[in-house]
Amino acid sequence: MRLLTVVPAVTTIDFVGKRKVAFTFSILLILASVGAFLTQGLNLGIDFKGGVLIEVETEGPANIQELRQTLGGLGLGEVQVQAFGAPNDVLIRVQQQEGGEKAQQAAITAIKDAIGDTAIEYRRTESVGPTVGAELIKAAILAVSLALGAILIYIWFRFEWQFGVGAVMALSHDVISTIGLFAITQLEFNLATVAAVLTIAGYSINDTVVIYDRVREELRRYKKLAIPDLLNLAANRTLSRTFLTSVTTLIALIALVILGGPIIRDFALAMIWGVVIGTYSSIFVAVPALLLLNLNRAAFNSGDESAEGGESDEADAAKASDGQDD
Repeated sequence: MRLLTVVPAVTTIDFVGKRKVAFTFSILLILASVGAFLTQGLNLGIDFKGGVLIEVETEGPANIQELRQTLGGLGLGEVQVQAFGAPNDVLIRVQQQEGGEKAQQAAITAIKDAIGDTAIEYRRTESVGPTVGAELIKAAILAVSLALGAILIYIWFRFEWQFGVGAVMALSHDVISTIGLFAITQLEFNLATVAAVLTIAGYSINDTVVIYDRVREELRRYKKLAIPDLLNLAANRTLSRTFLTSVTTLIALIALVILGGPIIRDFALAMIWGVVIGTYSSIFVAVPALLLLNLNRAAFNSGDESAEGGESDEADAAKASDGQDD
């Protein structure tokens, strides 16, 4: 028995009719993201720009302010000290030191000498050089590019080329806007963020494929229904599933932001943005893009002539509006 209906069983929202507003908003969002990236750049983490990362556990609650003053006087450049997780967990980041690996190790030694070993446990010590950071940047760009290319090929073969191009348009929209978010807010961009971007791509394409699969079904079911009406029908019939999936995912991500601590917070914030923008793009970008790309229904009708094929436009429209979701 259905106890709660969040989204009405029958919705008739004209998503395709709002495509001009949606496309205008998306273009402005992409331009703002690209502009922020070019003017402000990204706040690259130690994974990409190199430096020293030390994770320590103190015996009692850590005095973050005192640690900042102590390490700030070592002359090592930018030093970040932040608590994460428990009150006695501290993460120390120090910028890349000039002089290669020896300079990095000297910085680690200076930090440990300044902090001391009394009532301190060093959980993790990492040193990332500029060469490794540059390689990681290339690998991250390659990973995102290959993911988008593989998705294009998969959707193309599963559906038609218009679906592949539409899916990549929506995915590119999500990836660029997520990078723009980090450029505007100057949240740290690190390997965890790259993982978030790839996760967002997977989440978005999952939403898009579900809607596209429904579009394909409706193309085979309603032979003469106008394409805009058919696209709206498919989007509305998957709206409940899309909404509930997004909401349940957001609940988990909000919990991570509140309870997960600073280390995972940037990842969770990126994912929250990705879920919201991915849901939006699946409906308002990927679906209207099929109309923009002149979707050809002949490939879906050929060899599939059923009894419905000879029905009139009025009959198709009547069946589509009856609210029955097979």
